[in-house]
Amino acid sequence: MNPPENRPAAAPPRTVPEHIHKRRWYILGVLVVALLVVVLDNSILNVAIKVIADPDAGLGASQSELQWAINSYTLVFAGLLFTAGILGDRFGRKKLLLFGMVVFGIASLLSAISQSPGQLIAARAVMGFGAAFVMPATLSIISNVFEPHERPKAIGIWSGAVGLAIAIGPITGGILLEHFWWGSVFLINVPIVVVGVLAMVFVVPDSKDPRPGKLDPGGVALSIAGLVSLVYGIIKGGEDSWTSPEVLATIAVGVAILAVFVWYEKRSDHPALDVKFFREPSFSAASAAIGLVFFALMGVTFFMAFYLQSVRGYTPLQTGLFLLPLAIGQLMFAPRSAGFVRKFGVRAVTTAGMILVTATFLGFLPMGRTTPMWILLVVFFLQGVGMSLVMPPATNSVMASLPREKAGAGSAVTNTVRQVGGALGVAVLGSLLSSVYRDQIAGNGVPKGADESVEATLGAAAHAGPAGAGWVDPAKDAFVHAMHYSALGSAIVGAIGAFVVFKWMPRKAVPAAGSLPEQARETAKV
Repeated sequence: MNPPENRPAAAPPRTVPEHIHKRRWYILGVLVVALLVVVLDNSILNVAIKVIADPDAGLGASQSELQWAINSYTLVFAGLLFTAGILGDRFGRKKLLLFGMVVFGIASLLSAISQSPGQLIAARAVMGFGAAFVMPATLSIISNVFEPHERPKAIGIWSGAVGLAIAIGPITGGILLEHFWWGSVFLINVPIVVVGVLAMVFVVPDSKDPRPGKLDPGGVALSIAGLVSLVYGIIKGGEDSWTSPEVLATIAVGVAILAVFVWYEKRSDHPALDVKFFREPSFSAASAAIGLVFFALMGVTFFMAFYLQSVRGYTPLQTGLFLLPLAIGQLMFAPRSAGFVRKFGVRAVTTAGMILVTATFLGFLPMGRTTPMWILLVVFFLQGVGMSLVMPPATNSVMASLPREKAGAGSAVTNTVRQVGGALGVAVLGSLLSSVYRDQIAGNGVPKGADESVEATLGAAAHAGPAGAGWVDPAKDAFVHAMHYSALGSAIVGAIGAFVVFKWMPRKAVPAAGSLPEQARETAKV
């Protein structure tokens, strides 16, 4: 017999049923498909916004309507994530995942056949409703089918799938837009949904919380009302004036409603968002990092589509190919982030990632109308690497700080801050872009209404004959100037995120939280 000091370490006790444990990687593959279809849609939309804005080839959507096509999805998604997570914990995560996928597929079809910007915005809101049931279910199922020692790697792959979608989305969108009408970028979701649903029925197990909480319709209503009011005010500020009484009142109402939401949730015995989660530093700092990095990234992605297509003259497909290094950086490093965390600690890795992301935002500042494109490729690759060092460790910190049976609620929080951060990023940085552009283009003879965005100006110039020829160069110069302001805003937000994780993120990864006594009774069946 080996002496005690030479005995191999005992394997951790198994908490996942053996038949599920054996096929855990197949389950992860199916969940990645569900994640891909949700993320793919937004990444495709980024290269399609120029076409949708075209009055001839698209719907003639204004920049504000394009922002709402993005934000209607995001706000409904974020507002319902709390309830979706609780419903999954209560009734079964697989059931809610299938429901969300079906709704998402139907709404994708409705988006594809939209006849006006208003119809598209409404259909996108329904897509957000479906996605709200998909996103938290994927992450909470991962937390239930993987043991704690394997969970960081699985979450790294889950995060890397976002990078894959970033790569596939723009390229797929570019190919579709070269051969089909703009609605094809939404129609492509339908076959993916069909394949995903069939795979989920046969492969993904169901699980739920043996002691679920009650629903919180009051909290959900307050969160939706507050977010919609806040973001609507920010968008109107970019369109009109930040000092407008309507804008200030709308933003103030949104902030007040969200404050009431926090007060209400703290006193509720069945809150949609348990604010006590945020007392744990690893939970709150990781959530803040996720929200801040997506605030900056979504704002940059929004203006990059216009820079590459309207200013540099590239096609949607070429635009998608230019975004490929961003995806490659994530795909290469996201699965490896768990190893970096074990070696250097979660605080060091996430701080380094935030600093790198911030540096890439500053990398947009010297870019102009003739900048060599290899510089942009390098910046995008480094941005993907930085993202891969932030998202998986931060997501795992949130999930590890909660009991396994509360995985739905934890997943809802991470996805909510991600989506709210992204929505506010598009709203704030998009509004900043519009304001600076409008100021820069003034005095060049551009008529009112055509000065809203570079696409509106170039469209007006194309229909104005010789008189519009003099608007093209000033419009492109004005957009580049406005883009620099938005990039600087992103860098400031990224720097705040780096400070937050360095100050409050624990040095080492948080051990997986213990389960409640009822965990032994948690269902896990095919």
